[in-house]
Formats: sequence, structure tokens, C-alpha cells
Amino acid sequence: MTTTPPPVLGSPRAGSPDLAHLRVEGLSVSFADRRVLTDVSFVVPGGTCTGLIGENGSGKSTLLRAAAGLVLPDAGAVTAVAPDGGPARVGLLHQVPPFSASATVGAALELAVAPVRAAERAVSTTADALGRTPDDPSAARAFERALADAEHLGVWTIDTRVEEMLAGLGLADLPRDRSTGTLSGGERSRLALAWLLLNAPDVLLLDEPTNHLDDDAAAHLREVLTRWRGPVLLASHDRAFLDESVTSLVDLDPAARPHAVTGPLVGDGEGAGIGVTRFSGAYTDYLLARLDARDRWDRQYRDEQAELGRLHAAVRDHHQVGHPGRAPRTEGRAAKKFYADRNATVVSRRVNDARSRLEDLHERQVRRPPRDLVLRGLTPDGPPRRARTAAGPVLAATGVEVAGRLATTSITLGAREKWLVTGANGSGKSTLLSVLAGDLRPTSGSVDHPRGLRIGLLSQDGDLPDPAGRGPDRTAGEAYADLVGTARADEVPLATFGLIGGRDESRPVTVLSVGQQRRLALAALLADPPDVLLLDEPTNHLSLLLVTQLEAAIPDYPGTVVVASHDRWLRRAWAGRRLDLTTAVRAASDPRAADR
Repeated sequence: MTTTPPPVLGSPRAGSPDLAHLRVEGLSVSFADRRVLTDVSFVVPGGTCTGLIGENGSGKSTLLRAAAGLVLPDAGAVTAVAPDGGPARVGLLHQVPPFSASATVGAALELAVAPVRAAERAVSTTADALGRTPDDPSAARAFERALADAEHLGVWTIDTRVEEMLAGLGLADLPRDRSTGTLSGGERSRLALAWLLLNAPDVLLLDEPTNHLDDDAAAHLREVLTRWRGPVLLASHDRAFLDESVTSLVDLDPAARPHAVTGPLVGDGEGAGIGVTRFSGAYTDYLLARLDARDRWDRQYRDEQAELGRLHAAVRDHHQVGHPGRAPRTEGRAAKKFYADRNATVVSRRVNDARSRLEDLHERQVRRPPRDLVLRGLTPDGPPRRARTAAGPVLAATGVEVAGRLATTSITLGAREKWLVTGANGSGKSTLLSVLAGDLRPTSGSVDHPRGLRIGLLSQDGDLPDPAGRGPDRTAGEAYADLVGTARADEVPLATFGLIGGRDESRPVTVLSVGQQRRLALAALLADPPDVLLLDEPTNHLSLLLVTQLEAAIPDYPGTVVVASHDRWLRRAWAGRRLDLTTAVRAASDPRAADR
């Protein structure tokens, strides 16, 4: 996170001249092996919230980091303007917390509100100076400025806002003297979000802000953003949050643009595009508009390619008129010259006309639509080795408890059953999956399953261990082979799953986006489909298209699936069984309660 001018509180009318704004003009960013962003331009006015969407690896995080000044663009510029017309202070929520692991929670919060504390001290200092020299105009002006800044920053309500922010994000019970290094990953992420919102920059940039938020915390964040006066640009996979929070969308996925304008994209991976598509409206509306736009692009490209073929043939064939081999009806020299001149004129006109139309179409033809990645591997026609399909219970957890992390819980998984585990932050969703996977021993209770049952867990971290010690240059393809074994990788190539683009297989894992790394971890898990597939927050960091495909594929998985998720969109459409960990104790005594 980085912050680089006073926060803007309250909620004036969007577009008001006293608001900050963010302008991105012709931004292009490339790295050593690929171009990420090309000629990206858009504006986020003050008082509006813009959602940034696109495939994994399309450059969402890169764009946010460039907007925060952490990535130097190859071309173009990002301008952040404060309400007073000067440079704005920009705040970015990303993977690195703004506080050290050795800092206490209280110290981290005081660092967040340091600008407010400074404004409070300035009021006191200037008031004392004015009291000593009440007739000094400069002292009066200094006090007025300090007072205005204090009101602007909400000095008088800051302590209340801190408590409300912590309560809203589910952190009210955190001891202020606790070291931030001892917090869980979710607690640390929520504290980083609270830190940024309390710091109140002019321009707010958020990278996947709802990844660790339950319903109440997401609602609190939505309320905060509704009142935010400055521009907000957020990248999110959370479809329900996008639908309810953003006023417009910026899509980084490719759109139909003239081939001559875009030119060749050297080294671009799947999903790389040029420019952006801007859409005003909710995410649900955009889904329909995008599908229509893609259909039009496909049709336009096919029609143009057919026309190009016809015009090329016309240029080749229109070199004579009349009937080849037939001599003019008179053998007179004048007649021969007449017919020859007429033939040359007509041929020239036809050829020139065809060439002109061909050149024009070459200039304005749209680029080829990129091939969409399509998820495979969760359905019965996936990799050769199938998950078990035998009927009956396959795994039973009876009265399992993990002290301080998971209350007493019972669940019995049947073959091919699909389960959704829900609950507030801290209720133990991830802990339960780790217990079911055998990675964590419960404090009490037991987990029973048949000998030889294969269980696979996709954790939130999407771990990609390096058993061969290849180091930072290890490619995605090499990582996949390391994780599944060379023989299995040859039998079921990484391309089988539609999760990693062909060009990205040869790129180092370290330069892949977080979403692409999670895709890679999922592919390694599906290479030998487990009998019980455990997915911990599977929609986190994955593109909107992929999570939609994932949801559609889960019911057809030939084994048992358990999904732990806070994703409201997924929960609304879930047709399988459910376990709410807020009723886990009741479920222990009445297993039927798990389905309620």
C-alpha cells in the first residue's frame, strides 16, 4: 500500500468541481517478456466508483500500481488531481500491508490517522499563537486554515470513526497491543483495508478489497464507498459487490479494434488487449452487453475475412475482359488496337477499384478475436483418471473442534455430493477444510474415511512449492510438471484445463498474476482428480469469466466437492447441500441442521 493530501469526506454531488479526479491517458506498460497494457485511457471523476475487470493477467493490478506511481509506464501518464487543483494523495490497497509485522494494532492505526492527528495539533498550535497575538492578521488566517483543514479531515470524530471502521470490518475484538505479525492472513488484510480507509486519501485504489470480507464487512465497505467524495478505482472478482457498488466499469479484455491501429502485439499472452471498453451501468447489465459485443466482433471478423478473400481473387482475376482466345470480328489493324485499348482501360479500372477496396479493408479490418480460455477438468470428460463414483458416505467428520479456530462441527460427505460451507470471518471455514484434508489435526473429534481415499485441497494461498529447487526462473510448465510428476504431465498436459494461456506456460511463475498462480494450482490439483475436492474461496483472485465457468462445472464433477466461500453470487445460485458454521454446534447434535 502506498499513500501519496487531505482526505475528502462527506458526499457532495458527483462531478462537483471541488472534487479530486483520476485521469489515465494513453497508458502503456510492458515487462521483459510481454506487453501488459497498451494505450489505456479513461477518467474516474470524484464521487464515482469505477470497477476494473478483465481476465487474469490482463493488467488490472499493474494498472492500479501504475496509477499509484509504483510502476513506471512505457508511454502515457496518470494524473491524480486533489480538490484544490494540486497533486492528489493516492492510496492503494494491494498485497503488501502498510505497517510492519512488528507494529502493534494500535500503532498501525495511529499511523493511519497521523494526518488527522497532525491537523488536530495544528489547530491547538495556531489557537495558542492567536491567543498570544489576537490582533495579528497572519495568526488569524493560520488559525482559520488549520480549522478548515481539521473540519475537512474530520478531526472531531476520528476516534469514533476508528471504532466504527474496526467494528464494520470485523476487527473490533483485536487487542490494540497485539503484534500485527501474529494476525491471520484475513485479519491482516482487513486491517490493511481499515488502515487505508482511515488514512482517507484523495484517490482510492483497491485491489480485490472483498477477498477476506464476510457479508457484514462487505456491506460496511459498500457504505463507506457510497459516501466517498474522491474517485475510487477498484479491481474485483466479486460480482455481487460490483453489481451493488460501482457506477461504471472499465474492461481490460480485448475489444474489436482496427487491425491497422492495434498492430502486432509481440509477446502478449492470452487475453492481452489494447485500450479499454468503458461501460456505464451495473455488472449484470454489462454481462449481456459484452456477450452481444463479442458476437458482433466474431461476425464482423468472419465477414471481413470473406470479403478480403473475394477482393484478393478480384485483383488476381480482373486482368482481362471479354472472352479469352476469341479474336475480334475483324482482322483490321485499327480494330485490334481499339479492342486492345478498351480491354486495357476496363481491366485497369476494375483492378484499381478492387485494389482500392482491398487496401481500405486492410486498413479498417478488426483484429482477430482472441481465443477464450474454457475451463476443463471438473467434468467427466476431463483427465483420464476419474474420481470415485461409488455411492454412500466417503468422509465423516464427527464433533471436530480446533481450539480458538473452529467450534464443534460434524459433517458427513456422500459420494458425488456438493457442499457449500459458509459463515462469518473467523467461523473456521478454512480450518474445517484443512481438517477434512488431513493437513490439520483437530483438538477433539475425529475424521474417518475409507483407506485410499484421495483428497485434494485448493487453499486460499494457492501454494506452488518448488521441490526441484528451480528458483525464480521456474516456468509455469515446469512448476506443473514438478507438482504432478513428469509422467502425469506428459499424459495430461497443462493445456488440458483451459486455465493457463499457451504463451504463459513458458513464463516464470513469479511474474504471473495472483489469479494465474491460483489457476496453475487448480490445474495441478485436477491433473489427478481427487475423490474429494476441497475448494477454499475458489472465486478469490480468479477472473469473472472463469468463476462463472467454475460454478457451472462443479455440479458435474464425478467426485465429492466441498466449497468454502463468502461469495454472495455463488451462494445465491448454489443448488447443493449447505453447512453454515454459525449453526455448527447445532449440526453436531442434529445433522439435518446442516442443510437448513
